[in-house]
Amino acid sequence: MSLAGLSRHDTAKAGVSYGIAGMVIALVATVSATFAGAWGEPHVTTALVLLVVAVLVGGAIGLWRARVVAMTGMPELIALLHSFVGLAAVLVGWNGALEETGMTGALLDIHHAEVFIGVFIGAVTFTGSIVAFLKLSARMKSAPLMLPGKNALNLGALVAFVVLTVWYVITPELWLLVVVTALALALGWHLVASIGGGDMPVVISMLNSYSGWAAAAAGFLLNNDLLIVTGALVGSSGAYLSYIMCKAMNRSFISVIAGGFGIAAPTSSGEVEGESREITVEDAAELLRDASSVIITPGYGMAVAQAQYPVAELTSRLRERGVRVRFGIHPVAGRLPGHMNVLLAEAKVPYDIVEEMDEINDDFPETTVVLVIGANDTVNPAAAEDPGSPIAGMPVLKVWEAKNVVVFKRSMASGYAGVANPLFTRDNAQMLFGDAKQRVEDLLRVL
Repeated sequence: MSLAGLSRHDTAKAGVSYGIAGMVIALVATVSATFAGAWGEPHVTTALVLLVVAVLVGGAIGLWRARVVAMTGMPELIALLHSFVGLAAVLVGWNGALEETGMTGALLDIHHAEVFIGVFIGAVTFTGSIVAFLKLSARMKSAPLMLPGKNALNLGALVAFVVLTVWYVITPELWLLVVVTALALALGWHLVASIGGGDMPVVISMLNSYSGWAAAAAGFLLNNDLLIVTGALVGSSGAYLSYIMCKAMNRSFISVIAGGFGIAAPTSSGEVEGESREITVEDAAELLRDASSVIITPGYGMAVAQAQYPVAELTSRLRERGVRVRFGIHPVAGRLPGHMNVLLAEAKVPYDIVEEMDEINDDFPETTVVLVIGANDTVNPAAAEDPGSPIAGMPVLKVWEAKNVVVFKRSMASGYAGVANPLFTRDNAQMLFGDAKQRVEDLLRVL
């Protein structure tokens, strides 16, 4: 019911409520089944007190973070939450290794394999998610880490994991578990650090998949069929979403999830030749007055400036004047799929004028004015025209084909992928510098 509700914007709120209800039922059922037949015993009372304290502390932290996070901070919050799933899988794995199971023979060998695999997947998810959080929150450079022989390092770590797993099943010594935990933590860090900022939306989706497999591994250790099923559902759907996103971005699925395997270093310097032209608010308003069709392409900058509300008002004002206004949304605009759609829906922009990149890309040549509000990498001509660019081959919104382009931007700085944008110096493009929200409000006043 939660998934069905979340598939439509008008039922999304109900979908979230169903999801919350499902988790409450799962918690109650788990606690009831765990302590069934042992209520009132001293060790059960102690365990319940610890459990309630853990839930209250964790719930309080979760509520606080959810209340204070801005929509622009949602991608890094999601990455951080994935790290907790990975850490939980590591703790469950270590607990499974240390407790007495009473198993013998083949069952014990399977248990040891489950422990080892669960710890490995969880540790990779944990550090990989932390690196993604650091990159998305600008606490770490978004450029890919290019260590010498990075592909050999990743493959070597996987081979070592297989060898250590067989060794641990045959001789389950604790130092082997310590080694694989350290190996997996290092691999998770290196995998995500080796992926550039332009591919981070795919990484977030892939980490979602990893967290699902980590949960499934924990399900095997806990002998919980429901956790196995739901973990596998999250893992497989996350992987499929990542595959769809890679197709949309013209990226190799294997290359991205393998830490940039096979992706060569860029051959282009990324420097833009020519000078940009600045436009005043009055001149921009004049362009809009005379326009017959306008396309607005929002990006992360619009989210940061919280400019969606004046943008919605500008849209309404222009439509009242008879101007055809539409929005062009790139699949990964805003660093997270659907990020821009959520912001525009929040500002009550009509859904029928919000179109995806594939639907609108052929219409730019017939468009009078394009307003690029806070977008950068998703409108970069280098992706289509410079084979040596780090984002070469990535489908972008071809805004430069319109008659006039007005770029709302704070400065000439490159985007999240760290690639300079030659759009800014095109003959038909002009820069409107400043805070996007303030500039759109200035436009409204002039209009």
